[in-house]
Amino acid sequence: MRRRLLPAALLLPLALLLTACGGNASAGTGAGGDTDGKGSLTLNVGDQKGGSEAVLRAAGELKNLDYKIKWSTFTSGPPLLEAVNAKAVDIGGVGNTPPVFAAGADSKITVVSAFHGTSKGDAILVPDNSELTRPEQLKGRSVAVAQGSSAHYQLVASLEAVGLSLSDVKVKYLQPADALAAFTSGKVDAWAVWDPYTSQVLHAKQGRVLTTGDGVTNGLTFQVAAPAALEDTMKAAAVKNYLERLRRATAWVYDHQEEWAKVWAKETGLPYEAALASVKRTNSTRISVAIDKPLIASEQRIADTFTELKLIPRKVHFAAFVDPRYNGDLPPSTTPRARVLVVTADAGRSTSTVPLVEA
Repeated sequence: MRRRLLPAALLLPLALLLTACGGNASAGTGAGGDTDGKGSLTLNVGDQKGGSEAVLRAAGELKNLDYKIKWSTFTSGPPLLEAVNAKAVDIGGVGNTPPVFAAGADSKITVVSAFHGTSKGDAILVPDNSELTRPEQLKGRSVAVAQGSSAHYQLVASLEAVGLSLSDVKVKYLQPADALAAFTSGKVDAWAVWDPYTSQVLHAKQGRVLTTGDGVTNGLTFQVAAPAALEDTMKAAAVKNYLERLRRATAWVYDHQEEWAKVWAKETGLPYEAALASVKRTNSTRISVAIDKPLIASEQRIADTFTELKLIPRKVHFAAFVDPRYNGDLPPSTTPRARVLVVTADAGRSTSTVPLVEA
């Protein structure tokens, strides 16, 4: 089944091909896409461009579903979590920062699964002809970023790493489609964003990397559920099955990078070379990890940072927004150089840990 992406999600490849300005993407709502599976129960899943649906489909993990999955696509993590809070979405994937902002707004969200990888795809990009060569030169410059996204914290952390603060730059809060238009038209000096946007801009030779989040951010991504879905016995069971499939699909990518990149490129409209670059740089490094105390502490530091910046109005206790019930035998969040490979066989599932060579 080919996925029909929303026009907002298609703005990136179209803008790069046509060098046209993108229209305004709806930041607050997603739109219904395809439905997979069968049965009386429907799990409403929020997704982002090239996200969970793409990898699940490529890995063959959307077969034999005894419940339905209805997909909705969002421009970034914050609007996806708005939908989770509104019970329009049961579960969805986001980066490390949207749950912190949602918690700060006292949204009804629960982090139920975590993945760890490198942050090399989280980048601050500048145009190819920019005079900027070092992140400290961003002082006084304009930087586009999606507010409350993982790129937002990456921008803060990258500035702090060179002795600057968020107040030292002119922040332009824009969703990816509008940020791309501003970036390519020269209306901003830099763009803080994530893969696959990073890979596509580089592939189109419309920008270069000034710095990345590698070494300054925690490299975490999450699956976040609506508490109401977890309180429903049947939906909670579907969430458990969905997470098992997503973990297997994520492990599958490591040994099938080119295969997944081909499928991903076809479904999203990304050029194959850009998709493969994103897979090697970012996606193949992700492993499923437990929601544990070190992970909570790492997210708490992000929350405290934004509270100090007065971008979150109150103290956030991140531990109150997590549920470790689906941890199982996953490795600790502090073991980034191992991955869990889940093998499905007729006799059942087996789990083993193998070394991870990061892309």
